[in-house]
Amino acid sequence: MLTPGAHAASCPPPLPTAEAAVVRDRGLLWRITRDGHSSYLYGTMHVGRPAWRRPGPRLEAALAASDLLALELDPDDPELGAALAAGGETPPLPAELQQRLAHALARACIAAAALAGVDPLLQAMTLTLIDARWLGFDAGYAQERLLAAAQRERGRPVTALETAALQMQALMPDDPTERREAIEDSLQQIEDGSGRRVLERLVGAWERGDFQALEHYAQWCECADTESERAQMRRLNDDRNPHLADGIEALHRQGHHLLAAVGALHMTGPQGLPQLLRRRGFAVERIAP
Repeated sequence: MLTPGAHAASCPPPLPTAEAAVVRDRGLLWRITRDGHSSYLYGTMHVGRPAWRRPGPRLEAALAASDLLALELDPDDPELGAALAAGGETPPLPAELQQRLAHALARACIAAAALAGVDPLLQAMTLTLIDARWLGFDAGYAQERLLAAAQRERGRPVTALETAALQMQALMPDDPTERREAIEDSLQQIEDGSGRRVLERLVGAWERGDFQALEHYAQWCECADTESERAQMRRLNDDRNPHLADGIEALHRQGHHLLAAVGALHMTGPQGLPQLLRRRGFAVERIAP
């Protein structure tokens, strides 16, 4: 829907939905073995292209060998939408920041009423996903969604490693100053084009399976220059990893051959999931793309 005063040329372009699927492996895949059987660990991107809608041969084999798909969150879980809609008491934004947010919504051709009642930080996060459309990426083609659809077509279950409430706690800092800074950062990345520049590099590294580039993400993401930005990155990644590892370990211990598919940045660093699972006695073997 076009907002009054917005120009159609500024609207994110439609995705090429007729684009032919290109079947090849992308991303980061590991086999993890303990207790006499194996599971798989897959690092995903939360956006994708229509051409990526079919998994490559190694990922397809891992999915076929798994009796359970474990995601951060099940994208089809109705509780997810309820958690996002719950919102809560949100302090009003400064007038200048509210104006910037409104302008960004108009530039993305989103009517303000469409996100009425949604927390301003979630509005800013939504805008960053919509901005990715200029690069041909869309959250509807994220690997989690595609894998969940493929798993359900097989009649196999999908489970979540986190609750919607727990993930919302990570995404939404309690401190009003931190929330305001997070909104400002998101809008700045849209306004100056840095968000697209970094996303293109990030997705390119993921698509190539370039783990070294992802390991050094904080050095080139333009998102870890201040202590507040570094704290946000820790909250979104390292701080959540022990809980994710707990869930993966528990499901594997129950005898499941699972494919655990979570964001690729959760795989990086000394607190990344491969390292945490090694320390818990798993043999962790990278399967090259």
